[in-house]
Amino acid sequence: MATTTTGTNSTFTTPTKTPSEKSHSRRNQHHHPTMADSSSSSKSRFEAYNRLQAAAVAFGEKLPIPEIVALGGQSDGKSSLLEALLGFRFNIREVEMGTRRPLILQMVHDPTALEPRCRFQEEDSEEYGSPVVLASAIADIIKSRTEALLKKTKTAVSSKAIVMRAEYAHCPNLTIIDTPGFVLKAKKGEPETTPDEILSMVKSLASPPHRILLFLQQSSVEWCSSLWLDAIRDIDPTFRRTVIVVSKFDNRLKEFADRWEVDRYLSANGYLGDGTHPFFVALPKDRSTISNDEFRRQILQVDTEVLHHLREGVKGGFDEEKFKPFIGFGCLREYLESELQKRYKDAAPATLALLEQRCCEVSVELAKMDSKLQATSDVAQLRRSAMLYTASLSNHVGALIDGAADPAPEQWGRTTFEERSESNIGGWPGVTTDVKPPNATLRLYGGAAFERVMHEFRCAAYSIECPPVSREKVANILLAHASRGGGTGVTEAAAEIARAAARSWLAPLLDTTCDRLAFVLANLFDLALERNCNGDSEYGKKSENMDGYVGFHAALRCAYYRFIKDLAKQCKQLVRHHLDSVTSPYSLVCYENDFHGGFGSSLYKFNQPSVGLLSLELSDGGVTSALDSAMRDQENRPPEKSALQTTPGKGSEGREALRECQMTVPETPSPDLPCDGGIKEIGNAMDNGPRKRVSRMTGNNRNSDHIRVQNGGGGLLFGNRDGGLRSGSAYSEICSSAAQHFSRIREVLVERSVTSTLNSGFLTPSRDRLVLALGLDLFAVNDEKFMDMFVAPGAIDVLQTEKQTLQKRQKILQSCLNEFKSVARAL
Repeated sequence: MATTTTGTNSTFTTPTKTPSEKSHSRRNQHHHPTMADSSSSSKSRFEAYNRLQAAAVAFGEKLPIPEIVALGGQSDGKSSLLEALLGFRFNIREVEMGTRRPLILQMVHDPTALEPRCRFQEEDSEEYGSPVVLASAIADIIKSRTEALLKKTKTAVSSKAIVMRAEYAHCPNLTIIDTPGFVLKAKKGEPETTPDEILSMVKSLASPPHRILLFLQQSSVEWCSSLWLDAIRDIDPTFRRTVIVVSKFDNRLKEFADRWEVDRYLSANGYLGDGTHPFFVALPKDRSTISNDEFRRQILQVDTEVLHHLREGVKGGFDEEKFKPFIGFGCLREYLESELQKRYKDAAPATLALLEQRCCEVSVELAKMDSKLQATSDVAQLRRSAMLYTASLSNHVGALIDGAADPAPEQWGRTTFEERSESNIGGWPGVTTDVKPPNATLRLYGGAAFERVMHEFRCAAYSIECPPVSREKVANILLAHASRGGGTGVTEAAAEIARAAARSWLAPLLDTTCDRLAFVLANLFDLALERNCNGDSEYGKKSENMDGYVGFHAALRCAYYRFIKDLAKQCKQLVRHHLDSVTSPYSLVCYENDFHGGFGSSLYKFNQPSVGLLSLELSDGGVTSALDSAMRDQENRPPEKSALQTTPGKGSEGREALRECQMTVPETPSPDLPCDGGIKEIGNAMDNGPRKRVSRMTGNNRNSDHIRVQNGGGGLLFGNRDGGLRSGSAYSEICSSAAQHFSRIREVLVERSVTSTLNSGFLTPSRDRLVLALGLDLFAVNDEKFMDMFVAPGAIDVLQTEKQTLQKRQKILQSCLNEFKSVARAL
């Protein structure tokens, strides 16, 4: 181990974090290079850690290697200190502001290296390049590598370190991570966030507890006004692993006149704590081109001059027994080297155990890679593994439908609003009110989310009323029925209006429901993958590891989505068929006069238990009972059918108009004429032919309201264009009856047909036929097409490259393990 040549080395005392003299002397005895460790064992331990560090940087390993991290603001003397430790200059200060990457300096004391031998580790490799002949070229390499990486990553700073190994007879066995200096403002051309990014990156590098922090601050900065001391305190609040260095100490010497002044400054009482002692270092200011020997001589000369000034230039000198071990570059260098060697020795057993663990992990990864490469030639084994994996996912989908709370619904579930927005379906067509089903704010998935959508459909359907119909539409429908020999056909006209409204307004709701339910089921694929990763199913334990087969996973996902899409298409056809059946002219739904009082009421009561169970409000909004839900549904229903009103039988104004115009007997009643009075008067003025025709029409009529027309109970009256609606007109009677028919159609469709159809159309196939459908889609193909999912163009080359990288990683880690075993035996 190299030591400094200052005249005070024989009385060197290692700095301590506590004021106890006993512990102080014990640490001194422990750290002295001539006591605990031999030079050969220290060097072998240092070399082992250097190789391990190189491997960690190359392969991205996170190993708790004892390291020194240099921190400080720009122009605080960090680069000058690194050059002094190396024993030669390489002009790094000229590019400090251009360096935005950490620099790992591995200093190796080699007595045979009379000139510095510097080599840079290749990017993304553990190999080192050729030695750098000119020391001045080091700064250029650092700058060019930094610019190349930042251009590639399109960032202002990068935590990916540059590793430089320096072998020299005049440098200690020491490894330091030099970080970019803290800055208050970004330089020209850099993003404004660069200072924050540097601070964040440096904190990340300094946070691991196995790293020693070497914090530099200029002597001209008072402790109370330090800009970066608070940042260091955030990382290490008690400065337990922080070495504080006051740089450019010679600039402060002229301010000391008496001993109490210099002692108070050196103690830093009140700012750093009683157990923390900073080092005070001054280095040569001459930046002219000088030889390496002259550079080292100047460093020793500055140390000597600082001590001489404190002894002779200050009245009473200073407390040498207390502060002398902390003054001068030589003391700092020896402390850092001994402290790092001590930590290397203490961490060796834990590092050995961790290396054994890493080697085992790499061996497992290598075995998996070999299995993948072997699977590319063993189609039968690959089919078996893929089938087991598909069956496992299908089982997980079924479990999620039946009810599961794993994975966490808080993370994987969705609220009603999130389902609407993420599915890009939006709200319910034709519904103007905001439909909020019970538990809308809870995050649900699987069967629970499916049932919530079903109840949301019920709420949306019952919030739609029969839309108003224009007089022209009513007249066209009514008169068309009459022209087919159906008399006035009020009931048929109302039923036809209700059927048309149901087809127009309920069909979009059914399509939206199918799309929403398909979205809920499609989301189960990612949840099934998550459950399968946990390996909590029987198939999951048996299935092979299919990670890395991107093509297979993509094909499996597409097949699953295709299956759900086909289910949605089939369900849309089924519910449309039910809608067509309910709205068919041959359906008796519209003619069940006692629907609400008889079958309808009993039907609704029959369905109340299931509806009430779903309506149980579990969110923070409160509890909704089944009765409240039923009352809300009843609010959307039209009033009960009332007795039909009829108009007076005689219409004198109509008769006078007919006489004036000398109109003939119409074949069909007019919506602007009273049906009964007008026909009778005209019949009296002519022969009995028209009366006989009316008798035949009414004789064939099957409805009581038509018979009522024959007996003079009333007529069809839609009102004049300018006269408005007359009291008790057929128009209002038809609209009221149509609303009741619409309500009956809606209730039969929602309660009898849709719920059971969607459950059997979506859930049953997802439980019973999913694995078969996926198997036919993915595996019922020839071997060549099957292998297309696993062996994409160039895939084998990628796997081979990954295998070679793992083999290289395994080799270097095994080498480090063997080396650390030797180190452990020497302890």
